[in-house]
Amino acid sequence: MKTVVLVTGANSGIGLALCERLLSEAAEGLQLCLACRNMQRARAARQSLLASHPSAQVDLLQLDTSSISSVINAAQEVKLKYERLDYLYLNAGIMPNPRFDVKAFFRGLFSSGVTTMFATGGGIITQWDGVTPDGLREVFATNLFGHFLLVRELEPVLCRAGQTSQLIWTSSNNAHRSAFSLEDLQHQKGTQPYSSSKYASDLLSLALNIHYNNQGLYSSVICPGFVMTNLTYGILPTMPAFLWTLLLPIFWLIRVFTNTFTLTPYSGAEALLWLFKQRPETLDPYAKYHSLTSGLGNNYTQPRKMDIDLETAELVYGKLLELERVLRTDKCCLSIPRATL
Repeated sequence: MKTVVLVTGANSGIGLALCERLLSEAAEGLQLCLACRNMQRARAARQSLLASHPSAQVDLLQLDTSSISSVINAAQEVKLKYERLDYLYLNAGIMPNPRFDVKAFFRGLFSSGVTTMFATGGGIITQWDGVTPDGLREVFATNLFGHFLLVRELEPVLCRAGQTSQLIWTSSNNAHRSAFSLEDLQHQKGTQPYSSSKYASDLLSLALNIHYNNQGLYSSVICPGFVMTNLTYGILPTMPAFLWTLLLPIFWLIRVFTNTFTLTPYSGAEALLWLFKQRPETLDPYAKYHSLTSGLGNNYTQPRKMDIDLETAELVYGKLLELERVLRTDKCCLSIPRATL
C-alpha cells in the first residue's frame, strides 16, 4: 500500500519544497495530499510537481487552519478519501503585519548578537495580530489551534491498530518561552504572537506524545532555519527595499560562519525529509530537529533540546481541549461532540 502523506501549507515555500523532495525520494510509493487555503495556488503547485513527477499521485485539499469550519470540512474529506494517514506535516503558518524597527536593526547589525537577530528576528520585528470570524486570534488559530483541531478530527485515520503514524510540526528558532504565557495562550496582550504560537506548538508536540504514543501516533518538531520564503518577504512592506538588496549577499556570507542560515526552501525542508525516513519511536520528544547547512552548502539535520517541560505542556494541552469543548458547544458546525472530552 502507498504511504499517505498530508502537508498543510503545501503550495509554496518549505511546504512545496518538502513535497518535491518527498516525490524525488519515493514518488511511486507515495500518495501525497496538498492541503492549502488558496486552491488556485494549490493547483499551480500540483501542476509543478506533476511536471517533474508525471506518474505521482498528488491530491488537493482545501484547508484554512484559521477557520474552524474549514478544518472540520477538510478532516471529513480526508476521512472519506483515505483509510489511514501515515504522515501529517503541520506546516501552515502566518506572521501577520510585521513591523520593522530600523534603529534596532542597525544597532544589532554591529553587535555580537547579529546572527541571532537575523535568524530569529528578535528585537527588530513585532507583529500586530488580527481576529478570525470565529473570534480567535489569527496567529494562534492558524499556527496552533487549527492544527490541534485537525489532529483531533483525524484520530480515526491517524490512530489505527498495528499502524504507526507521525505528526511533524514546522516550528522556528523564534519559539521563545519569554514570548509565551499560559494565562494569555492566544497572545492577546503581547506583540510576539508568532513566537508565542511556535513555542506553544513545541509544548503541544510533547503533550501529544504523552497522550497518543500508546495508540501508535508520534509527534516531532523541526526548525527550518533562516529561509527566504513568502513569510520572510512579508517583512518587505515595512523594511526598506534597499536593505534587502544589501542583505542578500551578506546572508550567503554569514552562512559560512553559522549553519542555521539554510536560506532556500529546499535546504529548510531537510529536517522534514529526514524525519520521514526515521522510526518515530526512536525520536526524542524533547528535541527539535534543525535543518542546517554547512558553509560548503551541505544540508544535514541535528537534534537540539527544547526549552520545554512536561508540566507546562500538559497545561497547554488541557487549555486547548477546553477551548475545543467550548467551541463545540457554541458552534453547531463542529460535527458531533466528542465523547473523549
